[in-house]
Amino acid sequence: MALNIADLAEHAIDAVPDRVALICGDEKLTYGQLEEKANRFAHYLLDQGVKKDDKIGLYCRNRIEIVIAMLGVVKAGAIAVNVNFRYVESELKYLFDNSDMVALVHERQYSDRVANVLPDTPNVKTILVVEDGSDADFQRYGGVEFETALASASPERDFGPRSADDIYLLYTGGTTGFPKGVMWRHEDIYRVLFGGIDFATGEYVKDEYDHARQAVEKTPMVRYPIPPMIHGATQSATWQALFAGDTVVLAPEFEPEDVWRTCEKHKVNLLFFTGDAMARPLLDALTAPGANYDLSNLFLLASTAALFSPSLKDQLLEVLPNRIITDSIGSSETGFGGTSVVAKGQTHTGGPRVTIDKNVVVLDENGNEVKPGSGVRGLIAKRGHIPLGYYKDERKTAETFKTINGVRYAIPGDWATVEADGTVTMLGRGSQSINSGGEKIYPEEVEGALKGHPDVFDALVVGVPDERFGQLVAAVVQRRPGTNPTLADLDSFVRREIAGYKVPRKIWWVDHIQRTPAGKPDYRWAKDITEQRPADEVHANHVGSSK
Repeated sequence: MALNIADLAEHAIDAVPDRVALICGDEKLTYGQLEEKANRFAHYLLDQGVKKDDKIGLYCRNRIEIVIAMLGVVKAGAIAVNVNFRYVESELKYLFDNSDMVALVHERQYSDRVANVLPDTPNVKTILVVEDGSDADFQRYGGVEFETALASASPERDFGPRSADDIYLLYTGGTTGFPKGVMWRHEDIYRVLFGGIDFATGEYVKDEYDHARQAVEKTPMVRYPIPPMIHGATQSATWQALFAGDTVVLAPEFEPEDVWRTCEKHKVNLLFFTGDAMARPLLDALTAPGANYDLSNLFLLASTAALFSPSLKDQLLEVLPNRIITDSIGSSETGFGGTSVVAKGQTHTGGPRVTIDKNVVVLDENGNEVKPGSGVRGLIAKRGHIPLGYYKDERKTAETFKTINGVRYAIPGDWATVEADGTVTMLGRGSQSINSGGEKIYPEEVEGALKGHPDVFDALVVGVPDERFGQLVAAVVQRRPGTNPTLADLDSFVRREIAGYKVPRKIWWVDHIQRTPAGKPDYRWAKDITEQRPADEVHANHVGSSK
């Protein structure tokens, strides 16, 4: 059984060619139309000299063309490189170089950046440009309009052999340094992220035709992943839908009111988002005066890969009763790690508390599994289907992918505790933890407590230098419009939720919290804020105390 991504998609295409695969605005594409365009895209690449395992950059927001390109790349036996559309020229140059990119698909509005980067990245020779309503000049560097390129190529499905060992490259967002390309085998990423396993039971999908058989028998689900396609979880949601013959709704920009209008218009069943950064504005739009949306077809709201505060979960369940809301963990290095079904009245703060996948464990500093209820902090570790490593980075590969007691694990640096019932509470990425007076503090727990306050719209927590304690807990906070909470208000509120040594001693008020396009925290930006101007402070005799 060759579990190759192109094969899995083609099985669904053959099973339901007339079904709608993609919707973006007023544009729709059936599975048969997607097949023809993806074949043409693949042939165009091959006609330009692209070879097996060559890297193709996808520099595009969520729209139909990026899915055509994603599918066309794997059909051609090449490897896609997800390009963050917020990158500045120096970051683009790094990514083009690091990935050994030979071809690029980009939206027209990014033409000036591309023009400035190409002289320093001569290996990028083939460039397709997606029209987006802008008028930037792409002909100066030989760019070819996307649809024009497709029209010149063959629509036939006549490609070379494929393998489960073909490489799928997923570049991390680089919030803690330069982005790294995580190298997965097709079979491995399918098994842990793209739907090749029942996430509830851990059972494998029977065979490569199973999704297609079910697609014929069932009513298709309409899925709407909001985060940009640079996010591995959104790629996952898209591939899962395509393998299953479902319909994917896409939107280039995140506009909360438009999300609910789109859910109503297209009868969306599953809405996918990343934590508070999207859940908060979605909730505000849903509860705004005069808001009235028919969401009777929406039954599942799924969050992953970012903090999703219990207070927001409760509010969403009040407004959208009788829905299922899930909160999952995972990373580019591990794929799916575990999930929880959200219930009202959850009392814990901080990161997700989930039932972990059967191949996920929490390891202490000696490489032993943490015992439930022990209170010991350990690192999330995934075994089984895991990546081969980082592209062109042996040092980072050795640091993250380790063999312990004869078992190879992916250990990306996420800390957690194991509760008495065996569930796992995520504490956050170790690289962001704060050491104050010898106490280790994880930002997500403090952020969750802060965002429980009704006047806090968003918050990021970082450590700032302190002569006595090494670091102090500090917060960059965005107030909700029309409110004016004081530092004392937040201090007294947060102390009811978390221990005193975790409470922020300094706060910076900002008009807007900056996050990555995927909604993940931009801690580098938050640190810059703390270094640029004075803060409000809470004075305490002993920061490390619990009082």
